[in-house]
Amino acid sequence: MNKLGLAASLVFIAGIANAKDYKVGALEIDSPWSRAIPKGAAVAAGYMKIRNTGTTPDRLVSASTPIAGTIGIHEMTMDNGVMKMRPVTGGLEIEPGATVELKPSSFHLMIMNVKQPINKGKPFAATLTFEKAGPVDIEFSVEAMGAASPAAAGMPEMPKVSH
Repeated sequence: MNKLGLAASLVFIAGIANAKDYKVGALEIDSPWSRAIPKGAAVAAGYMKIRNTGTTPDRLVSASTPIAGTIGIHEMTMDNGVMKMRPVTGGLEIEPGATVELKPSSFHLMIMNVKQPINKGKPFAATLTFEKAGPVDIEFSVEAMGAASPAAAGMPEMPKVSH
């Protein structure tokens, strides 16, 4: 491997090491992130992957953050070309061995009554509460408005390397 390839590999590994991951009970929470919102906006969304490494189901039942009035668990779907958003009643179940991804245009945390700016590069704290595993404090990274994922927004592209 040449020096450029080694440097590219180190940048990639450093990006992975900087991703924030959390564990509570048998649940692993990978890379919580949100998008920056325009000045004066009162609503944001939170995304992440939740993996259940245990043998029994668990359920995300609530979330809170000091930067907003409430957080709801929501699902966005398309029905005959019409976007529908609805609260997930009873919490979001995570089956044993399964990974549930909260992402744009799907399940997500709806952060409402935002009290302070949510700006790119300025993370914010939150607490997730699970039915069995209990609460876990996390930090959302904040990507650019319109970002599709934390990787697309924050990871450098790998240069093509020949060996």
